[in-house]
This record gives sequence, C-alpha cells and structure tokens, in this order.
Amino acid sequence: MAAVPRVAIVTGASSGIGRAVAVRLAHNGYHVVLAGRRKAELQKTADGCPDGSTLVVATDVTDPVSVKALFARAKDAYGRLDVLFNNAGMFAPQAALEDLTYEQWKAVVDVNLNGAFLCAQAAIRIMKAQDPRGGRIINNGSISAHVPRPNAAPYTATKHALSGLTKSIALDGRAHNIACSQIDIGNAATELSAPMAAGIRQADGSTRPEPVMDVTHVADAVLYMANLPLDTNVLSMTLKATAMPYEGRG
Repeated sequence: MAAVPRVAIVTGASSGIGRAVAVRLAHNGYHVVLAGRRKAELQKTADGCPDGSTLVVATDVTDPVSVKALFARAKDAYGRLDVLFNNAGMFAPQAALEDLTYEQWKAVVDVNLNGAFLCAQAAIRIMKAQDPRGGRIINNGSISAHVPRPNAAPYTATKHALSGLTKSIALDGRAHNIACSQIDIGNAATELSAPMAAGIRQADGSTRPEPVMDVTHVADAVLYMANLPLDTNVLSMTLKATAMPYEGRG
C-alpha cells in the first residue's frame, strides 16, 4: 500500500528559503500548501514541484481572517496538517532605534511575531483535533535570535521573541503530540542576502562582505526536522555559513 502523503503549510513560500523548503518537501512526498502575499510568485514555486503536490493560497499572515482562510483551505483540501513551516518574515530599514518610526517597528512585529503566532494558533487547533492527533511546527528564527546586527532592533527583538514562542509551543504542545522546533539560519544565499557580497555593516562600524551558503542546505535541514517521529524533536538548530561573523560577533 502506498504511503499517504503528509501535509505541510509553508508561509513566505514565494521566494528564498520558503520556496526552497516547499520544493524540497513536495519532492519528498508532501502535499504542500504555499502561502504568501504574491500569488504569481507562489505559482512559480508550484511550478518547481511535482504535479498535483501543491495548493497555492494567497495569504497575509498579519491578517487573522486571511490566516483562518489559509488553514481552512488546507484542511478542506487535504483533511489534516502534519507540518507548519512558519517562515514569513521581513526586515525594517537599518536605522538607529531612536530614528525608527512606529510604523516601521510595527510592520516587522506584525509579520515576524504576530504572523507566526496566528499561524501556530491555527495549526495547533487542527493538530489537536485530527486523527492521528499531533503534528510539528517549525519556526524560522535567525542568527539574530541570539546576537544582533547593528541598527536592526525590530528584527532582532522579534526573533528573540520567536525563541520564547517556540519553547512555549514545545512545552504546551506535549499533551497534544505537537512538537515545535526553531531553525536559526545564518547567511543562506537568497535574494535577501545578495547585498552581503558587496559588503554589509559590521559591529565595529566597518563594511565587509560576508560568506553565504547554498539555500539547499536549509531545505535539507527543515526536511530532516519535519520527518522526525513526533516522539523526537530538534528544539533548536543553528545552521550557518561556516566563515560568517557570528561566533564572537561584536
């Protein structure tokens, strides 16, 4: 008897890490629901997946109504949810804390933290009620969940907060067979990391290029975490370009 495909939702699936992870999951037996604001780019992700393995759902993770609709579509299409990869995220412009506008701060908090909360909440509701019960939530953290870059307070604060959310879900999910993990990624080669080749600001005030790693390594790591049995969990994984300035940063 053929194995029943597992079901995953990937937010921020229109590019970068989200696209790489979604494609890897789809090529490894998952039905993948592709969520993001840019439907045309989501379709490009779907085009890289096996036929019939994906469902494209335009979603704004900052909007509770949009998130509710996403998870309802996933449940209607596939009947259950095994994995949520909470990947949607954004940066604020690099600026001193006192120069940030409230709108810039709030935009990052709404996507990186509130969006992750809304999606995790919706996933937990499905995972608790389904049979077999349970599932796995994987949050995309960051090296900035541990140490900041200069003039990046909104991003750093939300990623630190995401670590607390991950641990709370991991604790509270035990009774419902729900595991929660966080992957902290340093310098995966995507559109967002392209400026690193030209040089980015360092803690000592200098500007230097930084090495990057192939994003496929991130996809491999998330697939590994997703495929673990629910009695085993990688609570936290740091995956980074070996020579990037992280150990001893600052």
